Amino acid sequence: MKNKYIIISPVRNEEKYIEATIQSVLNQTILPDLYIIVDDGSTDRTREIVEKYSKNFSFIKYVHKKNRGFRKVGGGVVESFYHGFNTLATDYDYICKMDGDLTIGPKYFQTLLEKFDKDPKLGSASGKLFLDVDGKLVEERITDESVLGGVLCLRKECFLKIKGFVNEVMWDGIAFHRCRMEGYRTRSFRDKEMIITDHRIMGSSDKSIYHGRIRWGWGQYFMGTHPLYIIALGIYRMFERPFLTGGLLIITGYLKGFLKLDTRYNYPGFRKSLHSWQLERLKLGRRVEIIN
Repeated sequence: MKNKYIIISPVRNEEKYIEATIQSVLNQTILPDLYIIVDDGSTDRTREIVEKYSKNFSFIKYVHKKNRGFRKVGGGVVESFYHGFNTLATDYDYICKMDGDLTIGPKYFQTLLEKFDKDPKLGSASGKLFLDVDGKLVEERITDESVLGGVLCLRKECFLKIKGFVNEVMWDGIAFHRCRMEGYRTRSFRDKEMIITDHRIMGSSDKSIYHGRIRWGWGQYFMGTHPLYIIALGIYRMFERPFLTGGLLIITGYLKGFLKLDTRYNYPGFRKSLHSWQLERLKLGRRVEIIN
């Protein structure tokens, strides 16, 4: 089994969560060959915490990035990811981008690598995300073919074929749709060994959850989501926190991009592939790619 994997974690002002994240990586039954933590200009104790571990564990590498003065969601994550990626001096079989406010169980990567090993067509994968709400784990719903951006791992060959990540909001959605265009399967597995615990509600790291939902909707517009799908998505997300409002704000963000005629992702054939997949989800069509 190929099991040489690296983790790159773009972080900013994560003193509250980063130590638990690092500990969950250190507890893995199969350790990463390299764990790069890119400090995107933190002004809290993030650097101090990470450097403490980097001095004690040779595979943990601290990389500093100059403070731009604000948290840049989406594009800033990708910028920081590549700031770390460009320091690589080792080969790898799998590459993983991991947030600094998540924790995973000790067999997470062992189980993930086994799933990659069993299916050569599996290009990108993750577990399922659960939000810690007053000590109770509540699942953040995503389709089984979607891959969680918080701990998004790719087979090296797949990562190279999709030409990495797009420097914009919805980079993760674009990545796993591009994987399918290249003939790879994508999955998020509901497996007890692959539970990912999020210690703050998704999309709330910058300003507020409400801004996050508007940004999510705009990201869907940028990605090229079909109008019928964004309506369905908005309704679907009305039944989770923040109830009703969250779904409406996703639709609002999409309309904001539409009315301003903002730039959209325009990789050849991407929107056609995405629409066919989305319309199949709505039982209104069939997808373009059939992966055997």
